[in-house]
Amino acid sequence: MKEKISLFWFRRDLSTADNIGLCRALSSGFPVLPLFIFDPGILLALESKYDRRVDYIQQALHHINQEFKAFDSSLYTFYGTPLSVFEDLTEKYAIQAVFCNHDEEPQAIARDNAVAAFFSRQEIPFRSYKNQVIFERNDILKQDGKPYTVFTPYAKKWKAQFAQISIQPETPDFGQLFRQPFKEVHSLADLGFNKTDILFVRPQLPAATISRYAAYRDYPALQQTTQLGMALRFGTISIRTCVSFAWPEHLAWLNELIWREFFMQILYHFPQVTRQAFHAKYERLRWRNNEQEFEKWCEGKTGYPLVDAGMRQLNATGYMHNRVRMITAGFLCKHLLIDWRWGEAYFAKKLNDYDLAANNGNWQWAAGTGCDAAPYFRIFNPLTQAEKFDKKQEYIKKWLPEWGTAAYPEQIVAHAFARERALKTYREIE
Repeated sequence: MKEKISLFWFRRDLSTADNIGLCRALSSGFPVLPLFIFDPGILLALESKYDRRVDYIQQALHHINQEFKAFDSSLYTFYGTPLSVFEDLTEKYAIQAVFCNHDEEPQAIARDNAVAAFFSRQEIPFRSYKNQVIFERNDILKQDGKPYTVFTPYAKKWKAQFAQISIQPETPDFGQLFRQPFKEVHSLADLGFNKTDILFVRPQLPAATISRYAAYRDYPALQQTTQLGMALRFGTISIRTCVSFAWPEHLAWLNELIWREFFMQILYHFPQVTRQAFHAKYERLRWRNNEQEFEKWCEGKTGYPLVDAGMRQLNATGYMHNRVRMITAGFLCKHLLIDWRWGEAYFAKKLNDYDLAANNGNWQWAAGTGCDAAPYFRIFNPLTQAEKFDKKQEYIKKWLPEWGTAAYPEQIVAHAFARERALKTYREIE
């Protein structure tokens, strides 16, 4: 006789604390086998075998597995496509239901639809829950039932609806885990990846930083941002914990969390943004797409110190300060007239906290092609931005040791010339 169990499938929710889908699985009435699938379709597409994101995931899974070990259970990890893994599990166990949390990216939705269809043919319920956001999909809509495409009214309605609900953290009952021999999760070596310099620590809310966020968030040398991007991306901290702390005293940081949800619902309703400009007319923009200039931008050798410092920080650490991300992206699209998709793809390779919705949304914002975007005529001067936000050049000096010497490159293009060129190019389609 096959043992009757439920499955819980970890994805971008790598924590047992306040995990909605996991809690629902553990209250299903059947022992729960928790699992994570390393999908070769995702891993093999990564160019470098030194990838902090894979290392972070592996360490987070190890942490969860140690929690389960105390309950005579284990987190089982698999290397294979989800369908092949689930086909094998249905052969071994009498699966009563499968639980997980929503993932709103287009490829993830397609994957989940295929998995749900497989389980439907087996007459096994496939149950997915909202977990990574407060409001998703169709939770925040205009009066006509259409999605918002401008942030300010979206955020206003988001706050109005949040004020009317109550969110309480959920506690899992580990006593309902499936008793099974303990097994270590896949190692990085098992996956063909190398150890990196990242160390997973259970994320905590930096209360002092959040309280000063509005005043100091724009100054890269101070590093007064929460550093929670990676934790939110992989679900190692609960969004409900973050929003509950931010509401209502820390609105500057709360707005950043709302931007995250705004871009997620944009991606859900307008999945074409992954391939094209939100506003279709910008597909006619005549990008210069100079490959040599793009390479200099990637390497941090444009001759604009704040841009170069940001790119050096990204290349060295997988992180870039928020204000500097905006400046580097705007510089690529408007000063160099290089297609935002080139920059988006580069950030996707490099950012530890890479998230498709936010990366796409912010790049299109910077390029002026997206919903609620910076208007085409807003072209930041990286030199004045440096004077304003890195007045003592602390950030610049940290990442550009050759700055101020003959070794530092000349400006790749003069700001005034680049600005006029960009304005002319954008005006051609206005």
